[in-house]
Amino acid sequence: MSKKNLVAIGLVLVLVLTTLAGCTSGTVSTKSNANQQEGIWVNGHGEVNAAPDIAVLQLGISAQRTSVVEAQSEAAASMSKVMDSLKSEGVADKDIQTQYFSIQQVTTWDVNKQEEIVIGYRVSNMVAVKIREIAKTGPVIDSVVKSGGDFTRVNSISFSIDDPSGYILEARDKAMADAKTKAEQLANLSRVKLGKPTFISESYSYPVYSQPPRVAEKAPTTPISPGEMKVNLNVQVVYAISD
Repeated sequence: MSKKNLVAIGLVLVLVLTTLAGCTSGTVSTKSNANQQEGIWVNGHGEVNAAPDIAVLQLGISAQRTSVVEAQSEAAASMSKVMDSLKSEGVADKDIQTQYFSIQQVTTWDVNKQEEIVIGYRVSNMVAVKIREIAKTGPVIDSVVKSGGDFTRVNSISFSIDDPSGYILEARDKAMADAKTKAEQLANLSRVKLGKPTFISESYSYPVYSQPPRVAEKAPTTPISPGEMKVNLNVQVVYAISD
């Protein structure tokens, strides 16, 4: 093969390798790309402290007897008393919702027979109770425990905000102000002029605070502390760069 042919083949290989390399490496283009991130992208955060104004109790009864009929009868009678106590404390029907109801076998392992045997039946009936007057949470728990007796179960208590819209507005103001401050700083550092927002998205949260109810031995009522919650709102804002 002649020297001219070898040189030509070498140039072809260089062009092919260059083309292949261009398919996998980053490129710089002056053409507009719809997927290209343009402008100044910033995230803003706003946080507001808020006092919970509603409490949600997960409570009910659990009765165990040797027969289904006995367990169901005990459970129904006790739950009826619990419901009456809730209404006597001013809890509305719409704020009481059944969450869980079950009838289960209670078994144990018989060593002599080497098998599992049924020793009884357990009936559980749990409801979620929304208390709109948060100061009455402790008295409601006490009333339920007294009415349901030993069958009473109070699984958890959580606190939330019935209408968070006012807190969200305040958090949004803070988040947008935070985003603009960041964008202005980036524009100044880059020596460009900040334009108008071209894209805005947001997300917010106010976590439900949960805790087991604390029952004091010598206190006349169950002490409940709702504490304080934080409403968090985040925004993503894209600012155009002006000419």
